[in-house]
Amino acid sequence: MEIHTIQPFLRYFDNVRERTLRVARCIPPDKMDWSYAEGKFTLGDLLRHIAVAERDMWAENVQGKPSRYGSHGAELATDLAATLELMQRLHSESMVIFAKLTDEQLAGKCVTTGGELATWKWLRAMVEHEVHHRGQIYMYLGILGVKTPPIFGLTSEEVRARSVTS
Repeated sequence: MEIHTIQPFLRYFDNVRERTLRVARCIPPDKMDWSYAEGKFTLGDLLRHIAVAERDMWAENVQGKPSRYGSHGAELATDLAATLELMQRLHSESMVIFAKLTDEQLAGKCVTTGGELATWKWLRAMVEHEVHHRGQIYMYLGILGVKTPPIFGLTSEEVRARSVTS
């Protein structure tokens, strides 16, 4: 997917975020600090990481500024409600920044922590980053036995039941 103009991308990214929030709201409040292994992201870390990376890395880089990503720790938000608020607040700030990008800026390059890249490709990588971590949240919740929503409205069992087999 190439991004030539910003408005369709913003609508798409808002939908991606809503799917992430839908599964995030399934996290039991007492499991925010849970991880499958010592030293790995907790569920809270994953949510805060998505939020902070978007705002402090991607949104800064597309403005020609260096990353200011410093932490995804619990000092940013300790409980589920505060973490969801952090995600929504930082996403809103980022979307204001992204909305100002011109077609020329999208086609141009930005400097990231990994080097120079076309700005539209950097935004595409941001979506891939979020989807990757959303998948981890689904996996963590699956390990915990927490029921999660299907990503697009149907479970795989429902899709099979509605499909034609030969």
